[in-house]
Amino acid sequence: MKTTVELPDELFAEAKAVALRRRVSLKTLFTRALERELRGNAVESGQQRFRVDESGWPVLRTASDDTTVVSTTLVNELRESEGV
Repeated sequence: MKTTVELPDELFAEAKAVALRRRVSLKTLFTRALERELRGNAVESGQQRFRVDESGWPVLRTASDDTTVVSTTLVNELRESEGV
């Protein structure tokens, strides 16, 4: 579905820069942001294992009791969730 949304210029410029760093389209960036806003924890639960750094790269979160094993399966899941 197509629609028109009016955004402040500064916010739009920041969104374009983030999309470029993450190598995704604005549509993908806006869709993910809206999904997180509307679905809250349902979308975020799978993404709490990592954060996105200032360059747009996913970085695994760690804790002293973290047992996350970085495997090909995990990497592929993260790629898929990011649309890469």
